[in-house]
Amino acid sequence: MQEVSRIPDRYSDKAGISAVIPYYGDPKDTLELIRQLQEQVVASSLEIIVSDDCSPVPFPQTEGVRLVRRETNGGFGSAVNSGAAVATGRWLFILNSDLTLKPNFLQAMVDSGERLGHALVSPQVVDHKGIGQWVGRAFPTTFHYVWEWFTPLARFRSTNFWHRMVGHDLKCTTGAVVETDWVIGACMMLPTELFLEMGGFDESFFMNCEEVDLQRRLRDRGVPRVFDGTITVEHLGGGSSGDSTRRRRWLLESRFRYAQKWQESNYLVVALKIATYLNFIYNTVRSCRNAKVSPRFTLQEELEYIKKAQAQT
Repeated sequence: MQEVSRIPDRYSDKAGISAVIPYYGDPKDTLELIRQLQEQVVASSLEIIVSDDCSPVPFPQTEGVRLVRRETNGGFGSAVNSGAAVATGRWLFILNSDLTLKPNFLQAMVDSGERLGHALVSPQVVDHKGIGQWVGRAFPTTFHYVWEWFTPLARFRSTNFWHRMVGHDLKCTTGAVVETDWVIGACMMLPTELFLEMGGFDESFFMNCEEVDLQRRLRDRGVPRVFDGTITVEHLGGGSSGDSTRRRRWLLESRFRYAQKWQESNYLVVALKIATYLNFIYNTVRSCRNAKVSPRFTLQEELEYIKKAQAQT
């Protein structure tokens, strides 16, 4: 693990806030988030940092924003690391660009962090209908991944049973404040110095699982990861990661990389392939009643996902 030495005099404002927004693509959402940040009611200084991950549409120079331009496209974790490297506030906020914030959001998060101390904190993340996005989760296992991969179980997606089986922490509900294994990376806050001491995100993860890996390392250091459901933020989701096929490929590649790094990959390939062939049998039966179901195409597609993801690790 990369270590970053302490710089005791770095943080001139003990309560300062550094908000890092990784950027790639269309600047519209990021500019709107910046506007919301600049309208926040906070009791300390606010530093807004946009980390342009070598976007084909460069982020424009914007008043009140510190802009970091990367020379290569490294993905979410790399972009956040580049922004955090120049942060000067005590509290580091890692924010997806497609968030909608309440006017007192930053101060509420800082107040929560001050109460909790040396911890990583996430608010309740909701969609535009106010429905929670399963923010808190258990550290992933092969069982979680296979359960999610197995098509016949998709009919149970609306049940708490299904969510529990894929590792979602059902205690993390609006209004609750609980410690959990890890929280999704759409909106997180932790001490800047702690983030740097941990070496930031592992940049071998291009997209997905980088926040899981960081929080597992924090767990090993005894640092709590806390879901604070008394604070909410709205998240659109999927705005920076393109089409569903690419998102699925990135997700599977990251899961293989995570499993390999944490020595949990022994059975993952075999288990996913078994689930894929069981999906084929299930889809063959479905195709007898629904001509739109293509069992062989789905089989080849899923095997190709597994093959490519395995090759990237």
